[in-house]
Amino acid sequence: MKKLLFLSLFILFMNVNAMAWDPISFTVNYDDEQPGGNGNPKTPITVPKVYIDDYTLLFEANHPEYVLYIKDEDDNVVYTTTVYSTQTQVVLPSTLSGDYQIELVMGYWLFTGYITL
Repeated sequence: MKKLLFLSLFILFMNVNAMAWDPISFTVNYDDEQPGGNGNPKTPITVPKVYIDDYTLLFEANHPEYVLYIKDEDDNVVYTTTVYSTQTQVVLPSTLSGDYQIELVMGYWLFTGYITL
């Protein structure tokens, strides 16, 4: 009985904790203007599942490698880093404050979203 109660409380805690994270909605663009581009691919692309909790970006496990750009309202890059496929978290600088555009680049794919810090 104790195991069932513990399991129930664990599942409840995980659901409440996951609900505290805000999902980031991304739009998808394909850049075939880069050298070697040969038109749109035939298979659909999986949109990244990324959540934000304060200044931490939370990536779903087993994601591809991305280059992350954070841009201000003037389209200036204020932060950039590589998000390796083994990373599940990226902590953004606490000096950032306000509304930003987030871009994840994977090869010819560009995923664009918006965050508030």
